[in-house]
Amino acid sequence: MSGTLVVDDLELVISGAVEGVGLAYVAEQEVATYLSRGTLLRVLEEWCQPFAGFFIYYPSRRQKTAALSALVSILRYGSHRT
Repeated sequence: MSGTLVVDDLELVISGAVEGVGLAYVAEQEVATYLSRGTLLRVLEEWCQPFAGFFIYYPSRRQKTAALSALVSILRYGSHRT
């Protein structure tokens, strides 16, 4: 059978790539083990931008709620723990 397979489940995407169904576009940390073992190979690497990290956008510092302030603090703390 031939055709296009589109899925929205990360585990299924990775499993399909490992089984040779096709290419998968996923974050490197999700498939690091497969890459290190040689089970998966990088393709089109020159087209992939390095991951700079996550960003959070909100409308205004004046409108920042206590919950959002707490989330930003947690995310900042977590990004400096290495």
